[in-house]
Amino acid sequence: MSLNRTVREKLVRALAVAVIEHADELTSLDQAIGDGDHGLNMKRGFEAVLATLPALADKSMPDMLKAIGMTLVMKVGGASGPLVGTFFMELGKALPEEPARADLVAATDKAIGAVKARGRSEAGQKTLLDVLVPVQAIFAAGGDATAIATGAAEAAERTTPMLATRGRASFLGERSIGHMDPGSRSASLLIGAAVATLEFEAGS
Repeated sequence: MSLNRTVREKLVRALAVAVIEHADELTSLDQAIGDGDHGLNMKRGFEAVLATLPALADKSMPDMLKAIGMTLVMKVGGASGPLVGTFFMELGKALPEEPARADLVAATDKAIGAVKARGRSEAGQKTLLDVLVPVQAIFAAGGDATAIATGAAEAAERTTPMLATRGRASFLGERSIGHMDPGSRSASLLIGAAVATLEFEAGS
């Protein structure tokens, strides 16, 4: 898979817009079980990413992803910045310049492992891993863009009845049940934006 400069810029814009346009929703979700700042923090981070365009898209795909990750780590507060930023940075580190699907699967696996290590968490604890892990399984099994996007949205929904055992929401105990995890929702938005952009470009 080779993504030219134009596609790289479209991808960055799609990721940023997906978060920025849903900032109020993410804030509302976080007000229920967190500090109430997830939407604002993620919006600030991706606005900072947007501010680095068009120069950001001049970089190779691996270097672009690493740069996005660094920006998110520096600009997004709370736990989300380090976790989402780590995912992007590790994905960039693991990808070759022109990755095949197998390279993407392997790199995503490494990035998820890095997120687990950084957050000292696993899937099932009501975090963004509850989207990343099942979506990775769909991706590794050969799922297409629709299956991946649908799987991400459904995985975020499945966090609603979960008991949070990691992160700020874990302080609420059973009161965390009945609310979607905001980190999982933002992860599903990013995944949906990415696959929609890449599917369109592949088919155009």
